[in-house]
Amino acid sequence: MRERALIVDDDPELLGILRKYLENHGFETISAANGAEALAAAPAGKPDIIITDVEMPRMDGFALCRRIKDNKVLADIPVIIMTGKKISEADQVAGYGYGADDYVVKPFSYPVLLAKIKSMLRRAARGKKKASVFKAGDLELNLEGRTVKIKSKPVKLTSKEFDLLHTLASKPGKVLSLNSLLEAVWGYNTADYNDPHTVEVHVSNLRRKVGAFGKRIKAVPGHGYKFE
Repeated sequence: MRERALIVDDDPELLGILRKYLENHGFETISAANGAEALAAAPAGKPDIIITDVEMPRMDGFALCRRIKDNKVLADIPVIIMTGKKISEADQVAGYGYGADDYVVKPFSYPVLLAKIKSMLRRAARGKKKASVFKAGDLELNLEGRTVKIKSKPVKLTSKEFDLLHTLASKPGKVLSLNSLLEAVWGYNTADYNDPHTVEVHVSNLRRKVGAFGKRIKAVPGHGYKFE
């Protein structure tokens, strides 16, 4: 299976050149003209890597990177940011703070970009192998087999309940808002869908299925949920 790149740029000429170049080097590609389009396309498109410009309308590259890294479904996707020369060093440092994995400065060498992409994908593949099992106390999640055990006893969960438990347990002590959970677990764009009942029902079902362990999933009124 060929690896897939999501290319994000409001310059259609550069977008076309990048798509053709990567496709000629064995990649599948999908594209978006700005960060908002990319964020909407990523869950269904399932890219292995995202290459994004910085200066774009609606949502710029830095904001896109932050939203990607805050989304549990998308957070492991490496992001390479393309910047113009007028982007300051301070901006680039801030971009790393948003979760950017690497940079290229326009005009850049396409072979250098390709080398960076391949390096990021190798690193991501190693990380996936290491992270195939997640543990938190008595909880054990097999991320590849998507199975759950509590105190070594199997627990049967639906796909969304599994994702919800993993999302909460992987960020202990952090309050996750209802909107962030809708984005991370369901892949919804909360500008179009923000019904909190979806999360509340799934949390209730999840608590019931995991028994006493469910007490570690705490509601934070007016904010969301956290895992203790």
